[in-house]
Amino acid sequence: MERCILLLILITIPGIFADSIEPKDRDNIIKKEGESVTLSCTYDTSSTYAMLYWYRQYPNRELQYLLRKGARSWSYSEDIPDRRFQSITSQTSTELTITGVTLSDSALYYCALRVAAQ
Repeated sequence: MERCILLLILITIPGIFADSIEPKDRDNIIKKEGESVTLSCTYDTSSTYAMLYWYRQYPNRELQYLLRKGARSWSYSEDIPDRRFQSITSQTSTELTITGVTLSDSALYYCALRVAAQ
């Protein structure tokens, strides 16, 4: 019997001022163990300094930090403690890819945006 992974996306954590970030797809995502999955968010800001964060949350637990990756003028900056997680950022979006998913990856995933003043 194949075991499946249920990945739920996303509640977003908005940036300050008029900046925004939201998931590209709000549907549940189901993957088999060992597969890869990519979650995406789009963001909007007038700042040239954007930092994108990914978190996950298990039921009745606090948020767990996964990674941060810069975009635009901060594109050189990243912190990715677990190499099963990868992130790509662009001028308007961020993606989180999880390789080799396991049952413990079943969670609610959050994307967040931080910007710097010009």
